[in-house]
Amino acid sequence: MPTTDPRVDAYIAKSNDFAKPILTRIREMVHVACPDVVETIKWSSPFFDYKGQMMCAMAAFKEHCSLIFWKASLIEGVPPNGDKSRGSFGRLTSVKELPSKTQFNGFIKAAMKLNDQGITVKRPKAGAKPEAKVPKELAAALKKSKKATTAFAKFPPGQRREYCEWIAEAKREETKDKRVAQAIEWIAEGKTRNWKYESQR
Repeated sequence: MPTTDPRVDAYIAKSNDFAKPILTRIREMVHVACPDVVETIKWSSPFFDYKGQMMCAMAAFKEHCSLIFWKASLIEGVPPNGDKSRGSFGRLTSVKELPSKTQFNGFIKAAMKLNDQGITVKRPKAGAKPEAKVPKELAAALKKSKKATTAFAKFPPGQRREYCEWIAEAKREETKDKRVAQAIEWIAEGKTRNWKYESQR
């Protein structure tokens, strides 16, 4: 049985319907080609690691998915990576646009070999993301809880951003209010937005 990460299950489940079969197929092909793969979440997207190094990653957006091979420049047949939203194979909108199982297996085997040999690819440092804009509803609630305010300030920028985006994404005021209340409770306890998944690792 493959070793999976529940956070990746959650990522696929919350993705748009068109993206679910694409992400599921990528995940299945990675596990078939590399039984020792380790799933994780980095930069809010599913990554597949082998021998402590990244091999590939996938991401879902509003109208497309992306597939990125971390060492694309060293793998024959894999196009150079675009930005995160375009990945190695452009904007994917259906399973038919993915490499065939045979092609994909070859790409993964090549990526595994690079990791086995400890070969790394130097990447230019990306500019730091700006501090997340705190939704006014969350800001107001934080002011009422000194404990939550203190804990929120101690979180790394990425963890603050996860809470801010979660609340900002709510379309209905009722949903937003519920998320703010839940966020304040978790933050006051020092819990990150995805603490449930992290506790299962």
